[in-house]
Amino acid sequence: MKGVPLFPLNTVLFTEGLLSLRIFEPRYLDMVSECLRMDTGFCVCLLRQGNEAGTPADCYETGTYARIVDWNPLDNGLLGITVKGEHRIRISAIRVRSNGLLEGDIILVDEAVIDVSESYRPFSELLYEIAYRHELALADDMEKFEDACWVSQRLAELLPFDLSIKQSLLEMDDALRRLDFMRIVLEKINLDDLTAS
Repeated sequence: MKGVPLFPLNTVLFTEGLLSLRIFEPRYLDMVSECLRMDTGFCVCLLRQGNEAGTPADCYETGTYARIVDWNPLDNGLLGITVKGEHRIRISAIRVRSNGLLEGDIILVDEAVIDVSESYRPFSELLYEIAYRHELALADDMEKFEDACWVSQRLAELLPFDLSIKQSLLEMDDALRRLDFMRIVLEKINLDDLTAS
C-alpha cells in the first residue's frame, strides 16, 4: 500500500486493539477527514524521536494499520476518535506531505492463527483473570483465548510493560516467541499486582 498516512504517537497499538485519540492539529484533522471520506485507515507508529505535535517526528518502521470506528466532536473544540488496529505493518518508505503529515509505503505483516498449547495455557489464564477482574469485554469471547496470537497481543497491550518492550513485542513475527519473551519479563513482575482489582 502506498501513500498511507502515518500517525506517530507515544503508544503502541496492536491488531484488534482499540485506541481513543483527541485530534486538534490541522494535518491530523485533514487525515481523519480523508480516512472517513475514502473509507481508509492510517498507521499508528511509536515515536522514536520528536513529539506528537509540531514538526514531523521520527517513528519506528513497524506499526499498526488502524481504521476509525467512532468519532465525535468534543466540548473543547477537539475531535475525538476511536480507532481499531487491523493489520501489523512495516514501513518501506516515508515522505512528508505539504501540510506536514507523514505518509508511508507499507507492507502488511499479519500472523497466522496458532493454537495455545498446554505449555502456554497460563498466558490465557492470566489474560482471562485480568479481563474478568477489570470487567473487560474481551472476557466474553472465550474462543479467542485459544488463539496464541490474540492472547499475546492482548497481554502486550494490557500489561505494564515499558513502551520499548511493547514495541519489541509488536515487531516479533511469531506469537509463541512473543509469549516466551513475555515470560522472561513477567518473572520480574509480581503477578498479584497485575490481577488485583
